[in-house]
Amino acid sequence: MRPTISWSDLCGRAVGLYGLGREGEANLRACLARGIEPVLVDDAPARTDIDGRPLLVTAQGGLDALTHCDVVIKAPGISRYGEPVRHLGRLGIPVVGGVGLWLVDADRSKVVCVTGTKGKSTTSAVAGHLLTRFGYRCLVGGNIGVPPQDPLVGGDYDFWIIEVSSYQATDLACSPPVVAVTSLHPDHLPWHDNDHETYFRDKLSVCSQPGADLTIANGDSDLIRAHRGLLGPRVAWVRADGSPDGEWIRQLGLLGLHNRRNALIAGACLRALGVPEADDDDKLHTAAEGFAGLDSRLQVIGEVDGVTFVDDGLSTNVLPTLAAVEAFGDRRIAVVVGGQSRGIDYRPLAVGLRTRMLDTLVLTVPDNGPDIHRQVTEAGAGPHVTTVDTPDLAAAVVEGFRWARPDGVVLLSPAAPSFGRFRDYRERGAAFALAMHTCRTSVQSQ
Repeated sequence: MRPTISWSDLCGRAVGLYGLGREGEANLRACLARGIEPVLVDDAPARTDIDGRPLLVTAQGGLDALTHCDVVIKAPGISRYGEPVRHLGRLGIPVVGGVGLWLVDADRSKVVCVTGTKGKSTTSAVAGHLLTRFGYRCLVGGNIGVPPQDPLVGGDYDFWIIEVSSYQATDLACSPPVVAVTSLHPDHLPWHDNDHETYFRDKLSVCSQPGADLTIANGDSDLIRAHRGLLGPRVAWVRADGSPDGEWIRQLGLLGLHNRRNALIAGACLRALGVPEADDDDKLHTAAEGFAGLDSRLQVIGEVDGVTFVDDGLSTNVLPTLAAVEAFGDRRIAVVVGGQSRGIDYRPLAVGLRTRMLDTLVLTVPDNGPDIHRQVTEAGAGPHVTTVDTPDLAAAVVEGFRWARPDGVVLLSPAAPSFGRFRDYRERGAAFALAMHTCRTSVQSQ
């Protein structure tokens, strides 16, 4: 059983904060707003204090300090399966999360939690955009945007669209009546005890905690259907091609069949919330206008000599990369893949590419590029697919551009995180854009 503790339960108790990243700092502000001075602990802090409050290192007295707390609030990046959290559990100390504490006290009839290996950010953003255009006060937060428990965001909202990662899902002791699941594919396995089924169970646990009623789920996913038992009391299946209407979705400007499904899931969430405008196609059509999309998610960043450059850098495993390729089913594609190694099986990438009838160039980049190349080659991607190793992202883009001319696509959809070579996906996206400009300069100089 997960401890049902809210922020309001913490006053007068000894509280520890474990992990001081973005959400950890929001947790600190939430504590201070309630007059709580927590113990601050991190595994590898880059500083020694926060505004004069000492920040302890876990292995250098920090864990011992947490053992003297009544409750420990951990940041999402701290694994529940790591020894520090297991140690606290053996001592009977509740280890909770900031979003979970917030949800216990929230009016959950006004909350939708959106999860999924990929697609949850787009679905959350579409739902929030529609609600805002309908005239409601809406916060899109959680794993996207701002943590809802942060006092800086205030509390005067009509609706809350909360994106929930697999990390955050394990912190929830209750569920709102409406939950959405956009996709399911093995990911973040080291955090989840290096086990696929543990990841699936953790990810989908948001659907079945006390208070759960309806899960709006991707009906095109065999893997989600195979885990129906984890989806809560009722399920509404949404398929990308299952709605005869949905003309409003064109106004969003999203690419790909998977994004059509994400938008349909967003609309279904609003109807489940009882938003009357979500049942009116004309109002949906008007509300959908002006959606800006999200950075590094099938984002067209430019065109050079007839070649379209698309940044899909937030596709960090095979499933969304295949969806990105599918979005350009009528064009030749040079797709750049590779990054930090997480032990992902890349054979499904080859299997998915076999159905491509147009030429496809797979350009692999370090660190795990050679391993991707090996797995794709061994699995056999089909006669229309060529795989080439390149030394870095810039070289991959230049080679992809030469190959894609005059009317193809250069797609950054790495199926791997950016860490190691880049600070984050933004820096990788900036490097991709710079390489595109290099291509443009070379054409102009010819």
